[in-house]
Amino acid sequence: MSLPEAFPAELLAPPDPAALPLPRATPGVRHLRGVVYAVREGSRPLEMDLWLPAQAPGPVPVIVFVHGGAWRTGLRDDLGPRFRHWQPGPFARLVRAGFAVASPDYRLSGEVTHPGQLRDLRAAVAWLRTRSAELALDADRTVLWGESAGGHLAALLALTADAVPARGCVTWYAPTDLTHLAEDQPPGGYDPTDPGTFEALLIGGALTDLPDRARDASPVSHVTSGAPPFLVLHGTHDVIVPYAQGGRLVSALRGAGAHAELVPVQGGDHLWVGIPDDEVERCFTASLDFAVRCVH
Repeated sequence: MSLPEAFPAELLAPPDPAALPLPRATPGVRHLRGVVYAVREGSRPLEMDLWLPAQAPGPVPVIVFVHGGAWRTGLRDDLGPRFRHWQPGPFARLVRAGFAVASPDYRLSGEVTHPGQLRDLRAAVAWLRTRSAELALDADRTVLWGESAGGHLAALLALTADAVPARGCVTWYAPTDLTHLAEDQPPGGYDPTDPGTFEALLIGGALTDLPDRARDASPVSHVTSGAPPFLVLHGTHDVIVPYAQGGRLVSALRGAGAHAELVPVQGGDHLWVGIPDDEVERCFTASLDFAVRCVH
């Protein structure tokens, strides 16, 4: 993942906490913030936020949302700048559609290298299963959903978590094959020998110096015929994570006999820059519809 000069860099930064809207109640939604799901020695406690139906006739399926931020930053409840103005917010909309939503923290690349992030997310999903009865969750009907680096981690989790299987996985503009990032970028657009790229910081060294670790951190390397269904949305004009990265994951899944849908978002750049609001809404709705199909 690299940052071309033409991309609006301010959109990749997390929002200014001084300007963030304060949490607000949404009718019909019970919101639990800052629930600790793991305590790592020498590290901060890891937390998640939960959006739950205020009243439900029985256990509800779960969407686990994994935030982006180049594995380096990000807010656990942030789908990106195109969604920050939504009222009700996207997670409240998912609850109104019949889901519970969990958005966990994970340790960033400044705290731990791969596979530390994956271990954290496995712990988060395992915690949800352990506490499912008191939270009225149907943990057997879990869908993973992530954007950018979070989509990468959601895909890794879906493809490697045998003990906590997912019913489906949604990825938005996610890197899926670190070993071919340079090939998928324009000539000179990405230097796999650079130890300072976001991917290098994730795995602990330049991609060319640590090829086995780069391969292990690539979702395409873990595809099997038993993979859950995938929905992959990727902008055709993404200058940060090339559109070809989405295609690589879908091709690998289909080649293994798993179900995978690729939705090219025409004219879309990273973070859904470059497309109108109604198209952003369609990306969200298509993802929600897929999640509904996965759990019914």
